[in-house]
Amino acid sequence: MAAILRKTPILAGSLHRSFASAAKAAKAKPVKTGSISAVGESIAAKGFLRPHKPYSPPADAAERIRTVAASLQLKSDQLGNLAEKFEFLNACFQELQHGVPNSQVHELRTVSDVIAFYQTSVDTTVPFDALKRIELPENLHIQYEYVRFHPETDTKFDGKTAFPKSSTLVTGLKYRGKYEGHEAKRSWP
Repeated sequence: MAAILRKTPILAGSLHRSFASAAKAAKAKPVKTGSISAVGESIAAKGFLRPHKPYSPPADAAERIRTVAASLQLKSDQLGNLAEKFEFLNACFQELQHGVPNSQVHELRTVSDVIAFYQTSVDTTVPFDALKRIELPENLHIQYEYVRFHPETDTKFDGKTAFPKSSTLVTGLKYRGKYEGHEAKRSWP
C-alpha cells in the first residue's frame, strides 16, 4: 500500500503536465488568412474541381453594388449588423447572380470588401484543360487523349507488347465505351 501511495504524486504530476500542455495547445489562436485575394490564392494553390460556379465580373459591378447599397440606405460603409449584412448580400446576389460562399461571408466587413469580391473572377477550369487554351513552345507537345494498348488494334509490332503478362484493364464506367480492355494470357496460375 505504501508503494502505491509513493507513485501516486509522480503520476499526478505527469498527468498535470500533460493536461497543461494540451490546454496550451487548445488556447493557440488560428492564423488569420487575410482578405479575399488570400482565399483566391489558396484556392488556386489547392488545384481544381472546386465546388464554385464560374463567374466573370461585369464591367459595372462596382456601380451596381453601390446602387444596391444606396437603395437599402446603408448608414455606413461597415456591415456590422448581421440582418443588414444578410439583406445587402442577398440583394447583391439578386443583382449579379453570383453568391458569396459561406466560408467567405465573415471576411466581408465593408461595402468595399463586397465590391472587391464581386470584381474578382472565378475560373473553374481544370489546370490540365487550361493547357489546351495556351500557346505552348514549339518543342513541347501534350497528348490530351492517351493511347491504350490492345493486341488486336495495335499492329505496329504484330500485336506484341513490351509487357506480355500485364493486362490493360478499364475500370471506370466513363471510359468503358471509349477504351477496350485487354486480359493478358498467363502461362502460370
